[in-house]
Amino acid sequence: MDEAALRADMIEGLEHRLGEPLGGAVLNALQTVPREAFVDDAPYADRASEAVGTRALAPTTVARLLTVLDATAGDDVLVVGAGVGYTSAPLAEITGARHVHAVDIDRRAVHLARSNLADAGYDAVFVDCRDGAQGVPEYAPYDRILLEAAVVTPPRALCGDQLAADGRLVYPRGAGDQTIVAVERRTDAERRPAEGAGAPAEESAPDGFHTVETGGPARLRPMLVDGEQAGVERNRTRREDAELARQGQRARHGWEQEWIDW
Repeated sequence: MDEAALRADMIEGLEHRLGEPLGGAVLNALQTVPREAFVDDAPYADRASEAVGTRALAPTTVARLLTVLDATAGDDVLVVGAGVGYTSAPLAEITGARHVHAVDIDRRAVHLARSNLADAGYDAVFVDCRDGAQGVPEYAPYDRILLEAAVVTPPRALCGDQLAADGRLVYPRGAGDQTIVAVERRTDAERRPAEGAGAPAEESAPDGFHTVETGGPARLRPMLVDGEQAGVERNRTRREDAELARQGQRARHGWEQEWIDW
């Protein structure tokens, strides 16, 4: 069976597991992107795949993230957690490769993502080694921001000027049990009910935001910050002091990055 047929079978299985058809843009993107360029072992099986300490998300998880992200042609997108580059490829199909910016804190993952994307024909995607908590301010604002890592509350830098005024931020919310959520800035004084069954409480959204859609359960790794990547000594005191210095505050007891659930 050829790769195109395997991709078609994968899409059919995804829609069965999700219980609904995929939207046209996501469907076309997943049908077009050669997952075998990013995953060596059983690329069309619905499971995550490991490589150089990073992960290619399972196709079902990618479909959920992209559906809730709801990107369209020409949208500028920031992907935090490039991994092997697979999620960035369908985004490049949807928005245009030059509109996709992906970062990862692990330099090995960055090299792998660049190589995989180039092999698959998406070498125009920007991939860089960055602390995702700081985003990529030089290309901001972004119409869509996607976190491929679990947080309780998104980093302040991403919720601030780096997200366009009418932009959408998508992330797996929670620690052990996670739910994929999309948040947007609140535009009125009243709370708007979250869309979708089982939507989390509105109070879980970041200050000034509300939850506009949910995409089902997820099981992603927690977001790393500088000092936690492979091969780097973990030093929470040094990282805490650096964060406080950026805030212009004096050091206090306790870790200040409230978006990480320790």
